[in-house]
Amino acid sequence: MYHIAALYHFTRFDDPAAIQGPLKAVCEAGDVRGSLLLAREGINGTIAGPRAGIDAVIAHIRALPGCAGLEWKEATAEKAPFPRMKVRLKKEIVTMGQPDVDPTAHVGNYVEPEDWNDLIRSPDVVTIDTRNDYEVAIGTFEGAVDPLTKSFREFPQWWEDNKERFHNKRVAMFCTGGIRCEKSTNFLLGQGVPEVYHLKGGILRYLEEMPAEDSTWQGECFVFDGRVSVGHGLQEGPHELCHACRRPILPEDMDRPEYEAGVSCHQCVDETSDSDKARFRERQKQMQLARARGETHLGTLPLDE
Repeated sequence: MYHIAALYHFTRFDDPAAIQGPLKAVCEAGDVRGSLLLAREGINGTIAGPRAGIDAVIAHIRALPGCAGLEWKEATAEKAPFPRMKVRLKKEIVTMGQPDVDPTAHVGNYVEPEDWNDLIRSPDVVTIDTRNDYEVAIGTFEGAVDPLTKSFREFPQWWEDNKERFHNKRVAMFCTGGIRCEKSTNFLLGQGVPEVYHLKGGILRYLEEMPAEDSTWQGECFVFDGRVSVGHGLQEGPHELCHACRRPILPEDMDRPEYEAGVSCHQCVDETSDSDKARFRERQKQMQLARARGETHLGTLPLDE
């Protein structure tokens, strides 16, 4: 069994590059794999491995400057969710492209999972899903607004174009684990929205703690690891990943004529050229050869949130 830890923490790192090497060494020593992003604004990522290895990495991160209050969410998987360990330096740990946004200054009001349903059912509250369109497509909260954004970077412009729709409304927002809402709530407060709320711990904590019979969640939650999707109790969902477009698909989607493993699915078949598909077929061939040799091909790596 593999233990999975999803984590993020906003703090000020003066020199993220100095943190990178020692952090990766602790991960590798504990046979921990996954992806961690470091930036001046903090740390973000998901890792998986044996219990002792995960505990060692968490202890190391909590000892970093400003990280004593780190919180993380855990789950388990039967198969290794990640093929290798990456610790990368980035400008932002979740890309919004708004230099004035600073979650360490102030964010929206946190709402515990047990209080979330009552909030979003209030007539003066608008609930906004801050995730990407392909994530929303497989599951979201009852009545939530879908901005149809392809990346989080598009959210500020979407808000500018649609803010008049939500005049005199309290705004509740949510995302997978909470990190995007740290930035989006800070952004909306900076735009003059007086009452902004976000789901503490994100969808993952809600699904972990709320009984299915009391839930307002509909569908599955996309996750950025080998599980692809999870449901209530963080049970692994039915989705697979199209390795051409990295969108989630259901097993029955593989029976559709548009599907070719590693090359296309019904969602992306018209988005790529014949030369793209030829390149994808070669990549798929190399992945299959790598598996036959017992190796991991980089093309199997999942996306980061």
